[in-house]
Amino acid sequence: MEVRFYNSVSDNRLRYAVIVSRSNGKWVFCKHRDRKTLEVPGGRREVNEAISETAARELREETGAVAFSLFPVCVYSVIGDDGTESFGMLYFAEIFEFSSDLQYEIEQICLLDGMPQAWTYPQIQPRLIEEVIQRRFII
Repeated sequence: MEVRFYNSVSDNRLRYAVIVSRSNGKWVFCKHRDRKTLEVPGGRREVNEAISETAARELREETGAVAFSLFPVCVYSVIGDDGTESFGMLYFAEIFEFSSDLQYEIEQICLLDGMPQAWTYPQIQPRLIEEVIQRRFII
């Protein structure tokens, strides 16, 4: 598996939005109710949805964020073992306020000073965070 980064691709190739997030100086991670690992918020684009709308919707659904700033970072792709390349848009968000309850598949939001020990997608998500840091969205 390989992760690549691009400045842009055709909009119709963007299938996912992933949002590296911070709140009050801490990293924001999600714990899905069916897993013991942590992950960065994100998900699949719906039909006729702008990729920026996907990012905002997924951030609200997976973190309970109700007040946030959202910034596009770059396009990323994941090349699977079969050679298939899937594209997504990487975002950075600063979350200012969370809802008191989570209504979707996420069981818990974790605010961490550093990176988690157990990742849901260990070959992908640490690379996405590194890219956000390298592009100076986080200082």
